[in-house]
Amino acid sequence: MITKPCVGVLFVLCALAASASAAEETKCVTVEQGWLRLLPNPKMAMTAGYAVIRNGCATAVAITGARSASFGDVSLHETTIVDGVSRMREVRRLPLAPGARAVLKPGGLHLMLMDGYRTLEEGQPVWLQLQLEDGTEVSTALIARKAAP
Repeated sequence: MITKPCVGVLFVLCALAASASAAEETKCVTVEQGWLRLLPNPKMAMTAGYAVIRNGCATAVAITGARSASFGDVSLHETTIVDGVSRMREVRRLPLAPGARAVLKPGGLHLMLMDGYRTLEEGQPVWLQLQLEDGTEVSTALIARKAAP
């Protein structure tokens, strides 16, 4: 016989298991080789960030945003050449199939980090959280560099 307290305990255990499962899925999304460009004018409060994002999950994921305590605004953008003119557009959703990767690099997909709160120095890590469509986040550091590694 299952009593009301047992049902409550079972409900809590199921909720914890679902939460742990979502957390495990998030751990399978990884960010490697993360860096951001130091600009010649340190007073310029924006820059670009680059990395390789891998989906090692068994299911598809989608990146829907990013945030950082060091910048007022972080967003994903893509640079394309249209009729010989470089254009940049915001990418609001970046889907990644299981096993897929997205390469964020100069001249292509990249992070725009705007409204910086402080001057950055060579080698300094800048912490960033990528927001996934399911509400979870992946935390990573981008290393400040004058040039691509």
